[in-house]
Amino acid sequence: MKGLIQRVKNAAVSVDGQTTGAIDQGILLLLGIEKNDTELQADKLLDKLLAYRIFADADNKMNCNLQHINGGLLIVSQFTLAADTNKGLRPSFSSAATPAHALELYNYFVAQATLKHPTVATGIFAADMQVSLLNDGPVTFMLEMH
Repeated sequence: MKGLIQRVKNAAVSVDGQTTGAIDQGILLLLGIEKNDTELQADKLLDKLLAYRIFADADNKMNCNLQHINGGLLIVSQFTLAADTNKGLRPSFSSAATPAHALELYNYFVAQATLKHPTVATGIFAADMQVSLLNDGPVTFMLEMH
């Protein structure tokens, strides 16, 4: 399971011109689910994401996490993160989860996030989404759970 996280001033996702999720300051998570991923990996990724210290403290050091700043979490499914880009000039998606498995884990992840954090917004799984964000920093990290 892969999570590309971006510290944002604000972010939003829309489908067919309608906003499906939006946050102010917080984290935009692009979530990639691979075929062997499990709920245990989802739990580990979520716990790390919520505790990951990427926000500035009073001394402008990255010592605060999402919960410290009461920030929002915007979760967007992105199967392209599961691509194998090692060979050739076109990505292979052989390591990506099947749509049914990915949807199940995505829904699980969102449900757990909603239980553990007060401000969670989402896109729509497998939809053609437009994501807008104001990256703060820019600060971007790839979190991977194996």
